[in-house]
Amino acid sequence: MYEAFFEMKNTPFINSIAVEGLYMSPMLDEALGRLEFAAAKRLFTVVTADVGCGKTTAIRKFASMLPSDKYQVLYISDSNLTPRWFYKGLLDQLGVESKFYRGDSKRLLHQHLEIIRGVHGKTIVTIVDEAHLLDKETLEEIRFLMNYRMDSLNPMALILVGQNELWEKLKLQRYAAIRQRIDLKCELPQYDRSQTEEYIIAHLEYAQGIKDIFTDKAVDEIYKYSSGSARAINKLATHALMYAAQRAKKLIDDHMIRTVIAGELP
Repeated sequence: MYEAFFEMKNTPFINSIAVEGLYMSPMLDEALGRLEFAAAKRLFTVVTADVGCGKTTAIRKFASMLPSDKYQVLYISDSNLTPRWFYKGLLDQLGVESKFYRGDSKRLLHQHLEIIRGVHGKTIVTIVDEAHLLDKETLEEIRFLMNYRMDSLNPMALILVGQNELWEKLKLQRYAAIRQRIDLKCELPQYDRSQTEEYIIAHLEYAQGIKDIFTDKAVDEIYKYSSGSARAINKLATHALMYAAQRAKKLIDDHMIRTVIAGELP
């Protein structure tokens, strides 16, 4: 409804926004550079951020940047992931039937990684999302997977993505062996006030409609509410656009933002 009112060709504040429409903050740009390096060198990498700060969106952007003739991306997101289902998830995406015993599945996975690398000249990039929910057994199994040819070669690039509590967990002594295997760490912080404004501008430009919709004071209120969380910015901006369209208002000010927060958001 509001897209037509604001003459938009694309919906601006959604999680599934096309990767070319993403706001490229300096932090995201740096993180993507690190992830590209991790993919090229087959490194074990951890990506963390607060809730709603765009971890999965960043990973989607990263995956889109990898040339398909050089990389194959495997993606797993399962809060109840066990070692057996970890191997099954990877093998299923490779079109290979997994074995009942995880040791057999592990050997089978290594064989296919060798074929993909040696015959097809591709590197596997495995992304495990929501990794802060994984238990110690699964994290240990992931570490064992990366032990290959007496530690002389990582069989794939492996990226764990999770909330900040993932790194707090890995800092515990009982996770020391896993932590020592990690080659790179990326953190995506919340946006500051100026980045929040740049985020809104970038997404309105992607929408290809009216661009000057939010006043400076409206952006102040959006930042105050969201604390720089992309998810919260999206939520409030969307509700504000709907509210304004229903009242035929082309400009959203701070009073309207406060009204939306008080009346429509928890």
